Amino acid sequence: MLKRLFSALLMAALFTGCNDVEDLLTFHFSDRTQIRIQSASPLNLPVEIATPAITSSSHQQFENNNTKAELVRDVKLEQLKLTLVSPSGKTFSFLENIRIFISTDESDEIELASLDNITSSTGILELTPTIEKLDVYAKSSSYNLRTEVTTDETLTEDVDVQVDLKFRVTADTF
Repeated sequence: MLKRLFSALLMAALFTGCNDVEDLLTFHFSDRTQIRIQSASPLNLPVEIATPAITSSSHQQFENNNTKAELVRDVKLEQLKLTLVSPSGKTFSFLENIRIFISTDESDEIELASLDNITSSTGILELTPTIEKLDVYAKSSSYNLRTEVTTDETLTEDVDVQVDLKFRVTADTF
């Protein structure tokens, strides 16, 4: 009985210790950009919106967390949040679907996050992140986003949207 209790306590300590080590090697970094959905967007047809290259904050965050790009072993998108900036009082009710893709000059484009059948009546949307590993994109000094939207309402003015990305990084330390 005492042997089993000791074994259980040892296993619990080891498991907790592994989680603590993993937590020490895991951190987050965030990036932000803005997109504009043009008022001339056709109804029920996908429209592409490109953004200028985004200078990533990842390398500074790697350094702040005692690591570097070569030691990063797992990057995932934890959250992608859209916030309406203008016009004031506008909601996302005009959107039917949205997809955001990521690429670099050296890497192929992949889907980053999406949301379909949008019924939101607020100015904030959280998209469903991809399950893809994003190491190659996070290690790059910059990346590109391409957004594809389908509207189900006529827009009478341009809509500016802030895009907030939150990445979860697991890496080894120096």
